[in-house]
Amino acid sequence: MIDRDGLADFLRRRRELLRPADVGLPDGVRRRTPGLRREEVAQLAAISTDYYSRLEQSRGANPSEPIIANLARALRCDLDERDHLYHLAGFSSPLRLAGNHLDPGLLSLVERLTDIPVLIANDLDEVLWQNALADVVLGPQTGGRRNRNLTWRWFTDPGLREIFPEEDWDAHAAAHVADLRATQSRRMGDRDVTELVADLLEQSEKFRDLWELHEVAVHRLPRKRFLHAEVGALDLACQTLLTPAADLRVRAFLPIEGTDAREKLDLLRVIGMQTFA
Repeated sequence: MIDRDGLADFLRRRRELLRPADVGLPDGVRRRTPGLRREEVAQLAAISTDYYSRLEQSRGANPSEPIIANLARALRCDLDERDHLYHLAGFSSPLRLAGNHLDPGLLSLVERLTDIPVLIANDLDEVLWQNALADVVLGPQTGGRRNRNLTWRWFTDPGLREIFPEEDWDAHAAAHVADLRATQSRRMGDRDVTELVADLLEQSEKFRDLWELHEVAVHRLPRKRFLHAEVGALDLACQTLLTPAADLRVRAFLPIEGTDAREKLDLLRVIGMQTFA
C-alpha cells in the first residue's frame, strides 16, 4: 500500500536538499527557499508541475512505477533512497545494478593485484577495467562499448578466439550464451540487454544456434587455457567475485598448481609488458 504522507515528506525533503548545480540547472535568480523548485523536479521527471505538487501534498492519483523511477533519477537518489522511495509508493524495489560505475574502494583493491591478470566486467561481459597483466594475456580492451564486450567479440572477432585453444571454443561459446541468457532473465526488458541479443542474433549464426537451445547458467569456466606468443600455453583458474549488486564481477586469473603458469606470469610481467608496450 502507498504511504502518501511518507512519500510526500520524502519527496519534499529530497527536493530541498538538492541545488540546481546538482542536476545541471543554472542557479538563476535568487531563491527564497533552499533546494529545487517543484517545477524543476517535475521537468526533470517528465511529469506536470501540478501532478508533482499534488504528490508533495499527499493528494492526487497514485504514481505509477515508471513515474517513481523518473522521480528517483530526478532527485538523484542513491540505491538505498531509491528503494525507500519505491517502498513508500507501494512497489517492490528493482534489482540493484551498479551499471558502469566502479566504486573507488573496489578499484583500490584490485589495483594492488599486480602479479595476476585481473579484470572487472559488468553482467553483459563488458570489460570496464583490467590491469596491465590482463592487457598482456587477454589483449587491451579499447574502443567503444561493443569493442570491450567479451561476448560480442567472441562471436564477431576471430582474434579473441585465437588466444584460446580451438578445442575449447565450443565450451567458451556455450558459456557466453548461457550467461547472457541468465542476465536477460534477470533483467528482462532492459534496453542494453535486448539490443545486445538482437545484434548478436543478426551478426552470428553460431550465436543463433546456441541461443535457440535456451540454456541458462551463470558463466562458469573455472579453468581457462590461454595461448600467448611469448610464453605459450597458460593454465589459469578463473576466480569470480561478485559485488553486492551482483552485476559487476571481478575476475582474477590464478596460476594452477602443478603447472608452469606462475613462472610464465612472472616472465610476462618483465618481458611481456615490454613487448606489449
